[in-house]
Amino acid sequence: MISRLSGQVVSTREGSVILDVNGVGFEIRVTGPDLREISRSAGTVRVHTFLAVREDELVLYGFLHQTGLELFRMLISVTRVGPSLALSILSQISIPDFAAAILDEDEQVLTRISGIGQKNANRLILELKDKLRKKAAEFEGAEQTGTDPLRRDAVSALIALGFGERESRAAVDQVLSTGKPSEVAGVIKGALAGLREQ
Repeated sequence: MISRLSGQVVSTREGSVILDVNGVGFEIRVTGPDLREISRSAGTVRVHTFLAVREDELVLYGFLHQTGLELFRMLISVTRVGPSLALSILSQISIPDFAAAILDEDEQVLTRISGIGQKNANRLILELKDKLRKKAAEFEGAEQTGTDPLRRDAVSALIALGFGERESRAAVDQVLSTGKPSEVAGVIKGALAGLREQ
Protein backbone atom coordinates (compact mmCIF):
# COMPACT_ATOMS: atom_id res chain seq x y z
CA MET A 1 0.00 0.00 0.00
CA ILE A 2 1.19 3.53 -0.79
CA SER A 3 1.10 5.44 2.49
CA ARG A 4 3.16 8.54 1.69
CA LEU A 5 4.59 10.30 -1.35
CA SER A 6 7.10 13.12 -1.68
CA GLY A 7 7.79 14.92 -4.93
CA GLN A 8 7.43 17.96 -7.13
CA VAL A 9 4.07 19.33 -8.24
CA VAL A 10 3.66 18.91 -11.99
CA SER A 11 0.17 20.35 -12.25
CA THR A 12 -3.05 20.87 -10.33
CA ARG A 13 -6.65 20.61 -11.43
CA GLU A 14 -9.94 20.78 -9.60
CA GLY A 15 -9.80 18.18 -6.83
CA SER A 16 -6.42 16.66 -7.69
CA VAL A 17 -2.70 17.18 -8.09
CA ILE A 18 -0.08 15.44 -10.22
CA LEU A 19 3.04 14.73 -8.18
CA ASP A 20 6.35 13.76 -9.84
CA VAL A 21 8.06 11.16 -7.65
CA ASN A 22 11.43 10.16 -9.14
CA GLY A 23 10.12 10.52 -12.69
CA VAL A 24 6.77 8.84 -12.07
CA GLY A 25 3.66 11.02 -12.08
CA PHE A 26 1.02 10.17 -9.48
CA GLU A 27 -2.45 11.69 -9.66
CA ILE A 28 -3.68 12.28 -6.11
CA ARG A 29 -7.15 13.46 -5.16
CA VAL A 30 -7.01 16.07 -2.41
CA THR A 31 -9.33 18.34 -0.43
CA GLY A 32 -9.95 21.93 -1.48
CA PRO A 33 -7.95 23.42 1.43
CA ASP A 34 -4.99 21.10 0.77
CA LEU A 35 -5.10 21.88 -2.95
CA ARG A 36 -4.91 25.62 -2.24
CA GLU A 37 -1.96 25.05 0.09
CA ILE A 38 -0.21 22.82 -2.45
CA SER A 39 -0.72 25.45 -5.16
CA ARG A 40 1.15 27.98 -3.02
CA SER A 41 3.98 25.56 -2.18
CA ALA A 42 7.41 25.66 -3.74
CA GLY A 43 9.76 22.71 -3.78
CA THR A 44 9.03 19.20 -2.54
CA VAL A 45 5.53 18.42 -1.34
CA ARG A 46 4.82 15.48 0.98
CA VAL A 47 1.35 13.92 1.16
CA HIS A 48 -0.02 11.16 3.37
CA THR A 49 -1.98 8.85 1.09
CA PHE A 50 -4.73 6.26 1.04
CA LEU A 51 -5.04 3.88 -1.91
CA ALA A 52 -8.65 2.97 -2.75
CA VAL A 53 -8.88 -0.22 -4.78
CA ARG A 54 -11.91 -0.66 -7.03
CA GLU A 55 -12.73 -3.26 -9.65
CA ASP A 56 -11.92 -0.91 -12.51
CA GLU A 57 -9.39 1.55 -11.07
CA LEU A 58 -6.94 2.47 -8.33
CA VAL A 59 -7.45 5.91 -6.76
CA LEU A 60 -4.98 7.73 -4.52
CA TYR A 61 -6.33 10.16 -1.92
CA GLY A 62 -3.81 12.47 -0.30
CA PHE A 63 -3.59 14.78 2.71
CA LEU A 64 -0.92 17.25 3.72
CA HIS A 65 -1.48 16.49 7.40
CA GLN A 66 -1.82 13.17 9.21
CA THR A 67 -4.95 14.42 11.00
CA GLY A 68 -6.72 14.72 7.65
CA LEU A 69 -5.86 11.13 6.75
CA GLU A 70 -6.97 9.86 10.17
CA LEU A 71 -10.38 11.51 9.91
CA PHE A 72 -10.71 10.34 6.28
CA ARG A 73 -10.16 6.75 7.46
CA MET A 74 -12.78 7.21 10.16
CA LEU A 75 -15.26 8.64 7.66
CA ILE A 76 -14.94 5.82 5.13
CA SER A 77 -15.59 3.31 7.91
CA VAL A 78 -19.11 4.76 8.21
CA THR A 79 -21.90 2.93 6.36
CA ARG A 80 -22.60 4.46 2.92
CA VAL A 81 -19.69 6.91 3.14
CA GLY A 82 -17.22 6.23 0.36
CA PRO A 83 -13.88 7.91 -0.32
CA SER A 84 -15.37 10.54 -2.67
CA LEU A 85 -17.97 11.66 -0.14
CA ALA A 86 -15.40 11.61 2.67
CA LEU A 87 -13.09 13.85 0.64
CA SER A 88 -15.99 16.17 -0.16
CA ILE A 89 -16.85 16.46 3.55
CA LEU A 90 -13.26 17.35 4.46
CA SER A 91 -13.22 19.94 1.68
CA GLN A 92 -16.21 21.76 3.15
CA ILE A 93 -15.57 21.79 6.91
CA SER A 94 -12.47 22.03 9.11
CA ILE A 95 -11.46 19.04 11.22
CA PRO A 96 -12.11 20.77 14.59
CA ASP A 97 -15.52 22.01 13.41
CA PHE A 98 -16.48 18.56 12.17
CA ALA A 99 -15.29 16.88 15.37
CA ALA A 100 -17.22 19.38 17.48
CA ALA A 101 -20.38 18.72 15.43
CA ILE A 102 -20.06 14.97 16.00
CA LEU A 103 -19.42 15.33 19.72
CA ASP A 104 -22.23 17.87 20.15
CA GLU A 105 -24.55 15.76 17.96
CA ASP A 106 -25.15 18.93 15.93
CA GLU A 107 -27.09 17.70 12.91
CA GLN A 108 -27.61 21.23 11.60
CA VAL A 109 -23.88 21.74 11.05
CA LEU A 110 -23.57 18.38 9.32
CA THR A 111 -26.57 18.83 7.02
CA ARG A 112 -25.09 22.11 5.75
CA ILE A 113 -22.39 19.96 4.10
CA SER A 114 -23.25 19.21 0.49
CA GLY A 115 -24.11 15.52 0.11
CA ILE A 116 -25.11 15.04 3.76
CA GLY A 117 -28.83 14.72 4.45
CA GLN A 118 -30.61 14.08 7.72
CA LYS A 119 -30.12 10.30 7.60
CA ASN A 120 -26.42 10.58 6.78
CA ALA A 121 -25.93 13.14 9.55
CA ASN A 122 -27.55 10.79 12.06
CA ARG A 123 -25.43 7.90 10.80
CA LEU A 124 -22.21 9.93 11.04
CA ILE A 125 -22.97 10.93 14.63
CA LEU A 126 -23.93 7.42 15.68
CA GLU A 127 -21.04 5.58 14.07
CA LEU A 128 -18.26 8.11 14.63
CA LYS A 129 -19.06 8.70 18.29
CA ASP A 130 -18.86 4.94 18.78
CA LYS A 131 -15.58 4.77 16.85
CA LEU A 132 -14.25 7.62 18.94
CA ARG A 133 -15.07 5.82 22.20
CA LYS A 134 -13.39 2.63 20.98
CA LYS A 135 -10.28 4.48 19.81
CA ALA A 136 -10.10 6.48 23.03
CA ALA A 137 -9.99 3.20 24.97
CA GLU A 138 -6.88 2.21 23.02
CA PHE A 139 -5.07 5.30 24.29
CA GLU A 140 -6.06 5.03 27.96
CA GLY A 141 -2.77 3.39 28.81
CA ALA A 142 -0.66 6.03 27.05
CA GLU A 143 2.16 7.45 29.09
CA GLN A 144 2.12 10.92 30.59
CA THR A 145 -1.62 11.42 30.32
CA GLY A 146 -1.71 11.68 34.09
CA THR A 147 -3.82 9.90 36.69
CA ASP A 148 -6.78 12.30 36.37
CA PRO A 149 -9.46 10.27 34.49
CA LEU A 150 -11.07 13.44 33.13
CA ARG A 151 -7.79 14.64 31.63
CA ARG A 152 -6.85 11.17 30.39
CA ASP A 153 -10.18 10.55 28.62
CA ALA A 154 -10.27 14.01 27.02
CA VAL A 155 -6.69 13.70 25.73
CA SER A 156 -7.40 10.17 24.47
CA ALA A 157 -10.48 11.35 22.58
CA LEU A 158 -8.56 14.15 20.84
CA ILE A 159 -5.76 11.76 19.89
CA ALA A 160 -8.36 9.35 18.52
CA LEU A 161 -9.68 12.20 16.36
CA GLY A 162 -6.23 12.53 14.85
CA PHE A 163 -4.74 15.44 16.77
CA GLY A 164 -1.15 15.20 17.98
CA GLU A 165 -0.50 14.04 21.54
CA ARG A 166 1.33 17.23 22.52
CA GLU A 167 -1.28 19.65 21.13
CA SER A 168 -4.09 17.54 22.60
CA ARG A 169 -2.54 17.60 26.06
CA ALA A 170 -1.91 21.36 25.86
CA ALA A 171 -5.48 22.10 24.73
CA VAL A 172 -6.99 19.96 27.51
CA ASP A 173 -4.71 21.51 30.14
CA GLN A 174 -5.80 24.96 29.00
CA VAL A 175 -9.47 24.07 29.50
CA LEU A 176 -8.87 22.37 32.85
CA SER A 177 -6.91 25.37 34.15
CA THR A 178 -10.14 27.39 34.10
CA GLY A 179 -11.79 24.98 36.53
CA LYS A 180 -14.66 24.28 34.13
CA PRO A 181 -16.22 22.13 32.78
CA SER A 182 -16.31 19.02 34.97
CA GLU A 183 -17.40 16.47 32.34
CA VAL A 184 -15.35 14.86 29.57
CA ALA A 185 -17.64 16.07 26.77
CA GLY A 186 -17.33 19.65 28.00
CA VAL A 187 -13.54 19.41 28.24
CA ILE A 188 -13.31 17.99 24.71
CA LYS A 189 -15.60 20.70 23.36
CA GLY A 190 -13.52 23.43 25.02
CA ALA A 191 -10.27 21.88 23.78
CA LEU A 192 -11.64 21.66 20.23
CA ALA A 193 -12.61 25.31 20.39
CA GLY A 194 -9.01 26.15 21.36
CA LEU A 195 -7.59 23.99 18.56
CA ARG A 196 -9.96 25.67 16.10
CA GLU A 197 -8.45 29.05 16.93
CA GLN A 198 -4.87 27.91 16.27
